[in-house]
Amino acid sequence: METVTLNNGVEMPVLGFGVYQIPPAETERAVADALAAGYRSLDTAAAYGNEEAVGRAIRSSGIPREDLFVTTKLWISDAGEEKAARAFETSLRKLGLDHLDLYLIHQPYGDVYGSWRAMERLQHEGRVRAIGVSNFHGDRLVDLMDHNEITPAVNQVETHPFHQRTADQELMRERGVQIESWGPFAEGRNGLFTHPVLTRIAAAHDKSVAQVVLRWLVQRGVVVIPKSVRAERMAENLDVFGFRLTDDQMEAIAALDTGRSLFFDHRDPEMVSRLGNFVLNV
Repeated sequence: METVTLNNGVEMPVLGFGVYQIPPAETERAVADALAAGYRSLDTAAAYGNEEAVGRAIRSSGIPREDLFVTTKLWISDAGEEKAARAFETSLRKLGLDHLDLYLIHQPYGDVYGSWRAMERLQHEGRVRAIGVSNFHGDRLVDLMDHNEITPAVNQVETHPFHQRTADQELMRERGVQIESWGPFAEGRNGLFTHPVLTRIAAAHDKSVAQVVLRWLVQRGVVVIPKSVRAERMAENLDVFGFRLTDDQMEAIAALDTGRSLFFDHRDPEMVSRLGNFVLNV
C-alpha cells in the first residue's frame, strides 16, 4: 500500500475503507471483509453510529494494532474543549482502542477552537497520532491554523470527478495539509458509473470506472476512503496501483469538474442550522 507523509511525519495509507452509511448491524462484517481484502486504514465517525462495530471487527481480525490506521471524528454537539475531550474518550472506548491514528473535527461549526485545543492536548499526550478537520473551506482552514499551535494534518472534503477541489488542494499543499476525499464516487450521481469519458478510459485499461476514479485521485495525491459492502468490490477498489492514467486521460477527467457540490453547501445557513442542531445519542 502506498502512503503519504503527514505534516508531523506520520505515515497514512493513501487508500482506506470508509463506513459512512453502513448500518451498525452490517458494519462488523463489512470491516472484517475489508481487512481480509487488505485494507489497513479505516474511517468512521461518532455520527455514523458504528464505532463499536468497527472495533469488534478490528479485535476479531487479529491484525496487530501497529499495522492499522484508524480515523474517527468529533460531532458538532460535542464541540468545545471539555466536551471534545469526553467525546474522544467515548469514541476510544467504543472502538476498544488505546489511541487513535487520526481524529477529525467533523464539521466546521460550533466551538471549533475549544475542540481544537482539546485535540492539540490529546496529540501532545500521545493519545492520537495526528489531528485534522473535515468539510473546512479554505477560509475556515486558514483561520484555524493561523490562530492555533498545530496545523491540521488532514482536511477530508467532498472530492470526485464532478467536484475536484483543485484550488482547495493547492491551498492545502501550500499550507502542509493533506487533502482526503469523501464521496469519491459521488454516490453514483451525474451517471458517474456510466459516464462516457470514464467508461472509455476504463476500457482502455481493462478496469472498472470505480478503479479509474480511485486511480485518478491517488495520482493527484488525494487520500481516498471508498465504501462498499461487497467483498469483491472491496478487492477491486484496492487494485488501483498496477496501472497509471496518461496525461490526456487526466485532462479528460479534469474537464468534468463542475466546481459545485453534488450534496449540499456547507455555507448554506439552513444546512448549517440543521447539522448544528443534530445531537448524537451516545
